[in-house]
Amino acid sequence: MRVSGNVDSLERNCLRKYAQPAEVQSRRQWINRIGRKKKRCNKSIIRCTGGQGRKLPLSRVVLLPLIAIVLLTAGCGATKEKKELTISAAASLTNALQHIQQAYERSNPDTALRFNFGGSGALREQIRQGAPVDLFLSASSVHMDKLQEEGIIHEEGRINLLTNELVLVIPKQGSDVKISDVNSLTSLTGERIRRIAIGIPDSVPAGKYAEEALLHAGLWDLVKDRLVQGKDVRSVLHYVETGNADAGFVYRTDALISDNVQVAFTVEQSSYTPIFYPAAILKSSKHTEEARRFLNYLQSEEASAAFQQYGFRLAKDGS
Repeated sequence: MRVSGNVDSLERNCLRKYAQPAEVQSRRQWINRIGRKKKRCNKSIIRCTGGQGRKLPLSRVVLLPLIAIVLLTAGCGATKEKKELTISAAASLTNALQHIQQAYERSNPDTALRFNFGGSGALREQIRQGAPVDLFLSASSVHMDKLQEEGIIHEEGRINLLTNELVLVIPKQGSDVKISDVNSLTSLTGERIRRIAIGIPDSVPAGKYAEEALLHAGLWDLVKDRLVQGKDVRSVLHYVETGNADAGFVYRTDALISDNVQVAFTVEQSSYTPIFYPAAILKSSKHTEEARRFLNYLQSEEASAAFQQYGFRLAKDGS
C-alpha cells in the first residue's frame, strides 16, 4: 500500500530517536533494533490518524472536518427561500427593465424578478382575469385608471414613473421610401407609403396615440386601409425592420434600440394624449413588501439613469 509523504515524514521523525546507539557494536544488531522500533512507530502513527490497521493521508485527516463544516453551512443557507416577484410591464420597457433586473438582483439576492411584457391593454385584461401579478407598469394612464376604478390596485402607491414620445420610423435599408418622402403625417397619404404599421388601438397605447394623432390631422379615414396592426409596439417595430411595412408608429425609445430603422419625424405632442408610464402594486400581491421595495428602487438615481440611457424621460410630477 502506498504511504503518503506526510506519514513517511512522521516515520522518519520517529526513527531519528532510535539512531544507532554507542553500545550497538555490529551492523546486524543495529538493523534488528531499528526494525523493532519502526513497528512501534507505525502503531503510534495508526493510532494518531484513526486508521483501522492502515495509514490515512494527513490531507484527509484535515479536510474531512472542513468538508463537514462546509456541507452543514450550505445546508443552513439553502433553507432561506428566494421571493419571486412577477411584474407585468409594457413591451416598450423591455430593454430598460432587463438592464435594471441585473443590477437589482445582484444587490437583492433574496428576490427574483420575473417579467411579463406585452401590450398594456392585454396585460390589464390578464390582471382582471386573475393573473398572479405583483406590480403593473403600463404605457398608458387609461389602462391603469380602469384597474383603479375596479379596486384592483393599491391607489395610494400609484406613481407616474416615465414619459415618452411618439415617432414615425421607416426602414433604414431595402426600401423605396426615403426620409425626404416622409416629413409629416400628411405625407403618409403619398403613393410610396403602401403599408403603415400601428399597434392595435384598443390594447396598444402607442397605437391609440397614433390613432389620436391621425384623427387630429383629419387623416384617419384616408390611411386606415393601409394600416397593418401589431399586438404590441415591438411587433410594429419588427414590421418596419423587416420591410413588411413602409412606415410605423413607435415610441422614440423603440427607435433608439434598432439599427434597422430611422426616425422620419416626431409626431406633434399636442395631437395626442400625453404619454405617461404609471406603476402600481396589485392588491392581490402575495409579496407586497418586496413589490414596494422594487417600486422604490425604480425611482432611485441608479434606475433613473438606466431609463434615461434607453431614451426615457422621468415624469416631472413623480406621482
